[in-house]
Amino acid sequence: MATLHGMMAGTAAPRPVVHRTRGSGHGSIVRLMSPSDLGRYLKPFVFLDLFAGDMRQLSAAMPLHPHSGIATVTVFTEGDVTYDDPQAGTGTLAFGGVEWMRAGGGVWHGKELSAGRSALMQGFQLWIALPPELENGPVDSQYIEADHMPMAGPAYVILGRHAGAQSPVRAPDGITYLLVRLQAGESWTYAPPPGHSLAWAAVAKGGLSGSAPIAQGEMALFEPGEEAITLQAGDAGAIFVLGSARPHPHPLHLGSYSVHTTAAALAEGEGRIAEIAQRLRQEGPARTASGSVPVFR
Repeated sequence: MATLHGMMAGTAAPRPVVHRTRGSGHGSIVRLMSPSDLGRYLKPFVFLDLFAGDMRQLSAAMPLHPHSGIATVTVFTEGDVTYDDPQAGTGTLAFGGVEWMRAGGGVWHGKELSAGRSALMQGFQLWIALPPELENGPVDSQYIEADHMPMAGPAYVILGRHAGAQSPVRAPDGITYLLVRLQAGESWTYAPPPGHSLAWAAVAKGGLSGSAPIAQGEMALFEPGEEAITLQAGDAGAIFVLGSARPHPHPLHLGSYSVHTTAAALAEGEGRIAEIAQRLRQEGPARTASGSVPVFR
């Protein structure tokens, strides 16, 4: 990653794309970023998956697994899924809807969403590294349907604030995350809030042009700075996510499913995960009428 660091350090051009990746993986899930690679440069954004397929198969293949120290944000770019949670009710998440889960001090999850009406679906899952005051704090889950998510022009405001629209997601300050759909040839400009020197985009469908092309399935990192970013959709239009943030001023201490700011905080989070695992073995997962397993905390 030394080459990437060198590219990101330059400031000669006005907010160019300085790195693009198609990630790794195959089949239904492509990992575009992880905490051990690009996440070190884009923290608090530390992980990004682009997933696609039949939700029935994905749900069956996804085991219950733990997290601590992070929040996960899941948005859908095609199709729909259902949620069924005793604390949140039931409903459908489609384009523009969001699942937010602040793992905090520890959760086990992975089967809280189930298939909706669509045969296939596609979406992104993003991890956010939490600040010290939240990384081992209480768990917080939200399922917000598209009708209740604010829009600013062509963008759903998933996290933070943009163009006067405020997301209802209870995310830490200093982060903006947008889901954008542009028509063929349409141009759009994003002006980051003050202090948001980190920015990136990832394309689910179609393609974009700006200082460099960003193809379907690619993630692009913009040079650090606070200049506006202008993107134009290609002939097929474009569906993409874009994130900007103030830099996370803490090192990343990594566990198998956890990200914390210190070794002591990581040990605390992993200890809590082990305690929850013991209770999960004793009690077993509680399934809803739809067959989903709510977040176990």
